[in-house]
Amino acid sequence: MAEKSNMTIIGGTRGLGRWIAEHLNNDFNITITSRNKASGLEVARELNVDYSNNNIEAIQNADIVIFSVPIEYTAETIKEVAPHAPEGSLLMDVCSIKTEAAEALNKYAPDNVEILPCHPMFGPRVPTIKRQIIVLTPIENRAENWFDRVEKYLTKSECEIVVTTPEEHDKYMSIVQGLTHFSFITLASTIRKLHINVERSRSFSSPIYSLMLDMVSRVIYQNPYLYYSIQKNNKENTHAREVLIKEGAYLSKLIEDGNEEDFVKNMEESSEHLDNREEALIRSDRAIGMLSQKTNVLTKSIGKEVGLKDLHSEKIYVGIVKKVTSKCVILESNDELSLKISTVDILSAKEVFEWKKNNLKLEKFKLSVRLPSSCDEKYLIKMFENIEGVIDVEITNIKQISDSATEFTFEYTTFHRKDKNYVEEYVKGIGGKII
Repeated sequence: MAEKSNMTIIGGTRGLGRWIAEHLNNDFNITITSRNKASGLEVARELNVDYSNNNIEAIQNADIVIFSVPIEYTAETIKEVAPHAPEGSLLMDVCSIKTEAAEALNKYAPDNVEILPCHPMFGPRVPTIKRQIIVLTPIENRAENWFDRVEKYLTKSECEIVVTTPEEHDKYMSIVQGLTHFSFITLASTIRKLHINVERSRSFSSPIYSLMLDMVSRVIYQNPYLYYSIQKNNKENTHAREVLIKEGAYLSKLIEDGNEEDFVKNMEESSEHLDNREEALIRSDRAIGMLSQKTNVLTKSIGKEVGLKDLHSEKIYVGIVKKVTSKCVILESNDELSLKISTVDILSAKEVFEWKKNNLKLEKFKLSVRLPSSCDEKYLIKMFENIEGVIDVEITNIKQISDSATEFTFEYTTFHRKDKNYVEEYVKGIGGKII
């Protein structure tokens, strides 16, 4: 087996740096760094990786160095660390703005060190690297040995790879990130300035409004310093914001002036410019339909037991569905509980079974049954396991009664004491005689 490469993550205790340390730990020998020694040591223990509070020392044996620090400190940190990188190593950054980081890597990394600026198009909440988009922005003649190795690793990890230049990356990110974030932040600020009760507004909402509000909230609830930094540091964002504001004022004037013709023409031209309109409708219908689908499933489950997983806390609730509204499900367990349908996942029957097995106090019983001697132990166990309510079962004793009859003693567990009656009726129903 080939030895694992050494990877140092500069700023690996939070955000994407920590995510990389956690999810790539099986493939690399990882060292993380942090200015805060206490938190650095704590994260290193949690993730089972090495820690150093000295960036220069941390990269001395590194094959790969990844810079994962706030945008405004990226170029400065690269300037400090890159000149000390070992010969033949690879320097990467995961900054969401590429031009400045790429220039710093190209300027300060020695000629015998390779560089490959990149941008993972996901945040630290994703559970796996699979099916995630990674943008690579190689610099000419600066990744001749490492580019193919990185591309091969990401392809094997089932990532989607986009290769471009730092300049093109920043231009498109001014729309994908900058314009989108700014629009959402502006919309949230406008709702606040209009003194709208958001919870009350959801009572009037269409599925599209609810979905839009969730997307706005997703941005607003996150680190405001990060979003300011993204807006400020990508120079392309300035132009994008200016055009957005100008277009907003123009469209607003068309409405105020009663200029229906130009307003409609503008929308039609914009519609033609957007690609894959049919696919967009299908995707948005699917997203909108997810809430309706969950509501329908829960409505059909009224009076039945379900398991629900809270998407925020990941806590699992198991109980009987008592009532379902357009927004909430009322679950009856030890106490009555109201959960928002949009914030829960419905567990499969298997997942509910495993949760109950691991979290509920189980009932254990012994049962002796006289059955034909021709019965095979293996098939008796399978039969018992398929009885509703039975969790585990084993045959603890076999006693030959006659040539045609054998007494089998089973020990089994169930979730509820009342399941014992059902099990015994089932055994009698297949011709067994309980001793």
